[in-house]
Amino acid sequence: MKRILWALLLLPLGVKAQPLHITAWGGFSGYQGDLQSQRLTLDQSNFAFGLGLKYDLSAHFAVRAGFNLGKVEGDDKKNKESLKPRNLSFQSRIAEGNILLEYSLFDLDTKIFTPYLFAGGAIYRFNPYAFDTLGNKIFLRPLSTEGQGLAAYPDRKQYKLTQFAIPFGAGVRLRVSEKMTLGYELGMRKLFTDYLDDVSTRYVDQFTLAQEKGLKSVEMAFRGGELKNSNATYPADGTLRGSEEFKDWYYLHGVTLTIALNTGSKSAKYFRGYKSRGSTGCPRVF
Repeated sequence: MKRILWALLLLPLGVKAQPLHITAWGGFSGYQGDLQSQRLTLDQSNFAFGLGLKYDLSAHFAVRAGFNLGKVEGDDKKNKESLKPRNLSFQSRIAEGNILLEYSLFDLDTKIFTPYLFAGGAIYRFNPYAFDTLGNKIFLRPLSTEGQGLAAYPDRKQYKLTQFAIPFGAGVRLRVSEKMTLGYELGMRKLFTDYLDDVSTRYVDQFTLAQEKGLKSVEMAFRGGELKNSNATYPADGTLRGSEEFKDWYYLHGVTLTIALNTGSKSAKYFRGYKSRGSTGCPRVF
C-alpha cells in the first residue's frame, strides 16, 4: 500500500505542462461508532478544514494531496436510549494527510460543472479523551479501559494513535472564473480500528484494572454511577461494553475552493470564450 501511495504522489511529477491547483475546503467532521450510531449526521459534528494541491493528469483524472484538521466526538447522553445508562463520552482531534485519485464525469475544459468521485489512502492521528467529574481532561489510551496491554488480557492489544485509513467519496464542482471553481464534497474514512472512541469490546475486572492502571482507569471505564439517581455499579468482567463487529468511521464534508496556478490552461480559455459569447452565443454546457 505504501508503494501505491508513493506512486500516486510521484505520478504528477512525470507529467509535463499539466495544470496545478491549490485546494482548500471548510466544513464539518463527524464520526460513527459505539457512541454515535448514525452514519451521517450534523449532531455532535465540529468545524473542520483542509489545504492541498491537485494535479490534472488528463481531462477526467487528477491526483490530489492534502492535509486536514478536524475534531470528532460522541456522548451516550445523545445515544440510543438503551446505551444512555453506560454514560461514556469521548472527543478527539483528527490530523490527516492523504493522497487521492479523482475522476470527473465531465471535462471542465468544455463544461462549467461536473460531479466527481475520489478514493485513495490516508495517514491520520487521533487521541481520544474525556472529562472527569471535576472537569479535568483525561486522555483515555493510557488508562487501558478495556484491558489493552494488560498481562491478564493478552488478547487485548494496545491500539496505535497513528493509523492508515481509506478515504473515498464524491463531490460536485462549478467553474466560477477562469482560475477558480467552487463545490461541495463528502468524504468517508474507512478505518481499521474500533478504538477511535476508546470503546470496542467488553469490560475487564475492575480490581485488576485498578491494580495495573489506577482508580482513574476504573472511573473512566464505566461512568453509569455518575448519573443522577443512579445505583449502577461497575459491570462484571466480560460484560459487553461496546460492539467490535463493526469498525469506527469518521467523515469530512464541506465547501471546496480550487484555484488554478496555470492561467493558460484550456479551461481558462474556454471560460473566457464562454463569458464573451453571452447568453445567445454561449456553447452548449450540458
